[in-house]
Amino acid sequence: MAEPHPAADGRARLRVGGFEPLTTVEWRGRLSAVVFLQGCPWRCRYCHNAELAPLTAPGMTPWAEVFERLRARRGFLDAVIFSGGEPTLQSELPEALREVADLGFEVALHTNGYDPAALQRALDSDAVDLVALDVKAPFDDYPTITQVPASGAPARESARLLLASGVAHELRTTWHPALLSRDQLRTIARELADEDARAWVLQLFRPEGCPVRWLRESVALPARVDEELRAELAAIIPGFEVRGGEAD
Repeated sequence: MAEPHPAADGRARLRVGGFEPLTTVEWRGRLSAVVFLQGCPWRCRYCHNAELAPLTAPGMTPWAEVFERLRARRGFLDAVIFSGGEPTLQSELPEALREVADLGFEVALHTNGYDPAALQRALDSDAVDLVALDVKAPFDDYPTITQVPASGAPARESARLLLASGVAHELRTTWHPALLSRDQLRTIARELADEDARAWVLQLFRPEGCPVRWLRESVALPARVDEELRAELAAIIPGFEVRGGEAD
Protein backbone atom coordinates (compact mmCIF):
# COMPACT_ATOMS: atom_id res chain seq x y z
CA MET A 1 0.00 0.00 0.00
CA ALA A 2 1.37 3.41 -0.99
CA GLU A 3 2.46 5.78 1.72
CA PRO A 4 0.18 8.84 2.10
CA HIS A 5 1.53 12.03 0.64
CA PRO A 6 2.77 14.51 3.27
CA ALA A 7 0.09 17.02 2.26
CA ALA A 8 -2.60 14.47 3.00
CA ASP A 9 -1.70 14.00 6.65
CA GLY A 10 -1.17 17.63 7.56
CA ARG A 11 2.64 17.76 7.66
CA ALA A 12 2.65 20.53 5.04
CA ARG A 13 0.95 23.52 6.65
CA LEU A 14 0.95 26.37 4.18
CA ARG A 15 -1.48 29.19 4.90
CA VAL A 16 -3.39 29.47 1.61
CA GLY A 17 -5.38 32.66 1.20
CA GLY A 18 -6.76 31.94 -2.25
CA PHE A 19 -6.71 29.53 -5.17
CA GLU A 20 -7.25 30.17 -8.88
CA PRO A 21 -7.84 26.80 -10.56
CA LEU A 22 -7.14 27.97 -14.13
CA THR A 23 -5.45 30.93 -15.79
CA THR A 24 -3.99 31.37 -19.25
CA VAL A 25 -2.40 34.79 -18.65
CA GLU A 26 -0.14 34.44 -15.61
CA TRP A 27 2.42 32.26 -17.42
CA ARG A 28 2.50 32.61 -21.16
CA GLY A 29 1.98 29.37 -23.00
CA ARG A 30 0.91 27.42 -19.90
CA LEU A 31 -2.42 26.44 -18.47
CA SER A 32 -1.77 27.25 -14.84
CA ALA A 33 -3.29 27.24 -11.39
CA VAL A 34 -2.32 29.94 -8.90
CA VAL A 35 -1.88 29.36 -5.17
CA PHE A 36 -2.06 32.65 -3.25
CA LEU A 37 -0.21 32.36 0.04
CA GLN A 38 -1.18 34.41 3.06
CA GLY A 39 1.18 36.94 4.61
CA CYS A 40 3.38 39.81 3.44
CA PRO A 41 5.80 41.98 5.46
CA TRP A 42 5.41 45.01 3.17
CA ARG A 43 2.46 47.35 2.60
CA CYS A 44 2.92 48.45 -1.00
CA ARG A 45 0.80 51.47 -1.80
CA TYR A 46 -0.73 50.00 -4.96
CA CYS A 47 -1.28 46.47 -3.63
CA HIS A 48 -4.28 44.72 -5.18
CA ASN A 49 -4.12 41.83 -2.68
CA ALA A 50 -4.03 43.69 0.64
CA GLU A 51 -6.31 41.08 2.22
CA LEU A 52 -3.41 38.63 1.93
CA ALA A 53 -1.04 40.78 4.02
CA PRO A 54 -1.86 39.25 7.46
CA LEU A 55 -0.26 35.87 8.01
CA THR A 56 -3.59 34.47 9.16
CA ALA A 57 -7.09 35.40 8.04
CA PRO A 58 -10.60 33.93 8.10
CA GLY A 59 -11.48 31.50 5.35
CA MET A 60 -8.01 30.18 4.57
CA THR A 61 -7.94 26.91 2.61
CA PRO A 62 -5.98 23.94 4.02
CA TRP A 63 -2.95 23.11 1.88
CA ALA A 64 -3.97 19.45 1.86
CA GLU A 65 -7.21 20.40 0.10
CA VAL A 66 -5.42 22.52 -2.49
CA PHE A 67 -2.87 19.78 -3.07
CA GLU A 68 -5.58 17.22 -3.76
CA ARG A 69 -7.24 19.59 -6.25
CA LEU A 70 -3.92 19.94 -8.03
CA ARG A 71 -3.37 16.19 -8.01
CA ALA A 72 -6.78 15.75 -9.66
CA ARG A 73 -5.83 18.17 -12.45
CA ARG A 74 -2.75 16.32 -13.63
CA GLY A 75 -2.91 15.92 -17.39
CA PHE A 76 -4.96 19.10 -17.74
CA LEU A 77 -2.81 21.80 -16.14
CA ASP A 78 0.75 22.49 -17.20
CA ALA A 79 1.94 24.53 -14.26
CA VAL A 80 1.34 25.84 -10.75
CA ILE A 81 2.25 29.37 -9.66
CA PHE A 82 2.90 30.27 -6.02
CA SER A 83 2.01 33.91 -5.45
CA GLY A 84 0.71 36.02 -2.60
CA GLY A 85 1.02 37.87 -0.38
CA GLU A 86 4.68 36.97 -0.21
CA PRO A 87 5.21 33.19 -0.54
CA THR A 88 8.70 33.11 0.95
CA LEU A 89 7.32 34.40 4.27
CA GLN A 90 6.17 30.83 4.98
CA SER A 91 8.96 28.42 5.94
CA GLU A 92 7.00 25.47 4.50
CA LEU A 93 7.26 26.84 0.96
CA PRO A 94 10.27 24.77 -0.28
CA GLU A 95 8.54 21.55 0.78
CA ALA A 96 5.35 22.54 -1.03
CA LEU A 97 7.28 23.50 -4.17
CA ARG A 98 8.87 20.07 -4.19
CA GLU A 99 5.52 18.34 -3.63
CA VAL A 100 3.96 20.10 -6.61
CA ALA A 101 6.96 19.50 -8.86
CA ASP A 102 6.79 15.81 -7.97
CA LEU A 103 3.26 15.76 -9.40
CA GLY A 104 4.80 16.61 -12.76
CA PHE A 105 3.87 20.29 -12.93
CA GLU A 106 6.15 23.12 -13.90
CA VAL A 107 6.44 25.50 -10.95
CA ALA A 108 6.69 29.29 -10.82
CA LEU A 109 7.31 31.54 -7.84
CA HIS A 110 6.26 35.19 -7.58
CA THR A 111 8.21 37.06 -4.90
CA ASN A 112 9.20 40.54 -3.78
CA GLY A 113 12.60 39.31 -2.58
CA TYR A 114 12.19 40.66 0.94
CA ASP A 115 14.23 37.75 2.38
CA PRO A 116 17.21 36.62 0.26
CA ALA A 117 17.85 33.56 2.45
CA ALA A 118 14.26 32.38 2.03
CA LEU A 119 14.50 32.90 -1.73
CA GLN A 120 17.71 30.88 -1.76
CA ARG A 121 15.99 28.01 0.07
CA ALA A 122 13.25 28.03 -2.56
CA LEU A 123 15.85 27.97 -5.33
CA ASP A 124 17.71 25.17 -3.54
CA SER A 125 14.56 23.04 -3.58
CA ASP A 126 15.40 22.38 -7.25
CA ALA A 127 11.66 22.53 -7.91
CA VAL A 128 11.26 26.02 -9.40
CA ASP A 129 11.23 26.53 -13.16
CA LEU A 130 10.55 30.28 -13.17
CA VAL A 131 10.87 33.10 -10.63
CA ALA A 132 9.16 36.46 -11.16
CA LEU A 133 10.80 39.08 -8.93
CA ASP A 134 9.06 42.40 -8.33
CA VAL A 135 11.41 45.36 -8.42
CA LYS A 136 9.45 48.05 -6.62
CA ALA A 137 11.61 51.15 -7.17
CA PRO A 138 15.27 52.22 -7.24
CA PHE A 139 16.67 50.28 -4.34
CA ASP A 140 17.29 53.35 -2.19
CA ASP A 141 13.70 54.48 -2.78
CA TYR A 142 11.93 51.26 -1.82
CA PRO A 143 10.24 52.68 1.31
CA THR A 144 8.23 55.11 -0.84
CA ILE A 145 6.43 52.05 -2.23
CA THR A 146 6.71 49.38 0.48
CA GLN A 147 6.28 51.74 3.47
CA VAL A 148 8.99 49.69 5.23
CA PRO A 149 12.40 51.24 6.04
CA ALA A 150 15.52 49.80 4.40
CA SER A 151 13.49 47.33 2.30
CA GLY A 152 15.60 47.92 -0.81
CA ALA A 153 18.79 46.29 0.47
CA PRO A 154 17.40 42.73 0.76
CA ALA A 155 15.56 43.18 -2.54
CA ARG A 156 18.84 44.05 -4.28
CA GLU A 157 20.50 40.96 -2.77
CA SER A 158 17.59 38.79 -3.93
CA ALA A 159 17.97 40.16 -7.45
CA ARG A 160 21.66 39.27 -7.35
CA LEU A 161 20.93 35.74 -6.12
CA LEU A 162 18.29 35.18 -8.76
CA LEU A 163 20.40 36.50 -11.62
CA ALA A 164 23.29 34.25 -10.53
CA SER A 165 21.13 31.17 -10.01
CA GLY A 166 20.62 30.12 -13.62
CA VAL A 167 16.88 29.73 -12.97
CA ALA A 168 14.61 31.27 -15.59
CA HIS A 169 13.35 34.57 -14.29
CA GLU A 170 11.43 37.76 -14.92
CA LEU A 171 12.28 41.08 -13.29
CA ARG A 172 9.24 43.35 -13.32
CA THR A 173 8.18 46.74 -12.01
CA THR A 174 4.65 48.08 -11.58
CA TRP A 175 4.55 51.69 -12.74
CA HIS A 176 2.15 54.31 -11.43
CA PRO A 177 3.45 57.74 -12.56
CA ALA A 178 2.34 59.35 -9.29
CA LEU A 179 4.57 56.94 -7.34
CA LEU A 180 7.59 56.55 -9.63
CA SER A 181 8.98 59.27 -11.89
CA ARG A 182 10.48 58.73 -15.31
CA ASP A 183 13.90 59.48 -13.80
CA GLN A 184 13.32 56.73 -11.26
CA LEU A 185 12.54 54.31 -14.08
CA ARG A 186 15.87 55.22 -15.64
CA THR A 187 17.57 54.58 -12.30
CA ILE A 188 15.93 51.15 -11.98
CA ALA A 189 17.13 50.25 -15.46
CA ARG A 190 20.69 51.30 -14.68
CA GLU A 191 20.73 49.47 -11.34
CA LEU A 192 19.45 46.26 -12.91
CA ALA A 193 21.92 46.57 -15.77
CA ASP A 194 24.71 46.95 -13.19
CA GLU A 195 23.61 43.54 -11.84
CA ASP A 196 23.86 42.14 -15.41
CA ALA A 197 20.11 41.88 -15.97
CA ARG A 198 19.29 41.28 -19.62
CA ALA A 199 15.50 41.71 -19.44
CA TRP A 200 13.02 43.84 -17.52
CA VAL A 201 9.23 44.16 -17.73
CA LEU A 202 7.45 47.42 -16.93
CA GLN A 203 3.87 46.62 -15.92
CA LEU A 204 1.47 49.54 -16.26
CA PHE A 205 -0.64 50.09 -13.14
CA ARG A 206 -4.22 48.76 -13.30
CA PRO A 207 -6.72 50.85 -11.34
CA GLU A 208 -9.27 48.03 -11.23
CA GLY A 209 -9.19 46.38 -7.82
CA CYS A 210 -6.80 48.87 -6.20
CA PRO A 211 -8.29 49.85 -2.82
CA VAL A 212 -6.64 53.31 -2.73
CA ARG A 213 -8.97 55.83 -4.31
CA TRP A 214 -6.41 58.54 -5.11
CA LEU A 215 -4.27 56.01 -6.98
CA ARG A 216 -7.26 54.78 -8.98
CA GLU A 217 -8.37 58.31 -9.86
CA SER A 218 -4.97 59.96 -10.28
CA VAL A 219 -4.66 62.53 -13.07
CA ALA A 220 -1.39 60.79 -13.96
CA LEU A 221 -3.35 57.85 -15.37
CA PRO A 222 -3.34 56.18 -17.78
CA ALA A 223 0.38 55.54 -17.62
CA ARG A 224 2.00 55.89 -21.02
CA VAL A 225 5.50 54.99 -22.09
CA ASP A 226 6.29 57.18 -25.09
CA GLU A 227 8.66 56.01 -27.80
CA GLU A 228 11.52 58.19 -26.56
CA LEU A 229 11.42 56.72 -23.04
CA ARG A 230 10.89 53.21 -24.37
CA ALA A 231 13.96 53.52 -26.59
CA GLU A 232 16.02 55.00 -23.76
CA LEU A 233 15.19 52.15 -21.36
CA ALA A 234 15.74 49.52 -24.06
CA ALA A 235 19.18 50.99 -24.71
CA ILE A 236 20.04 50.27 -21.08
CA ILE A 237 18.41 46.82 -20.92
CA PRO A 238 17.91 45.34 -24.41
CA GLY A 239 15.24 42.94 -23.19
CA PHE A 240 13.02 45.78 -21.94
CA GLU A 241 9.28 45.22 -22.40
CA VAL A 242 6.13 47.17 -21.54
CA ARG A 243 3.09 45.16 -20.49
CA GLY A 244 -0.52 46.21 -19.94
CA GLY A 245 -2.70 49.06 -21.15
CA GLU A 246 -1.30 50.58 -24.31
CA ALA A 247 1.20 47.71 -24.61
CA ASP A 248 -1.43 44.97 -25.08
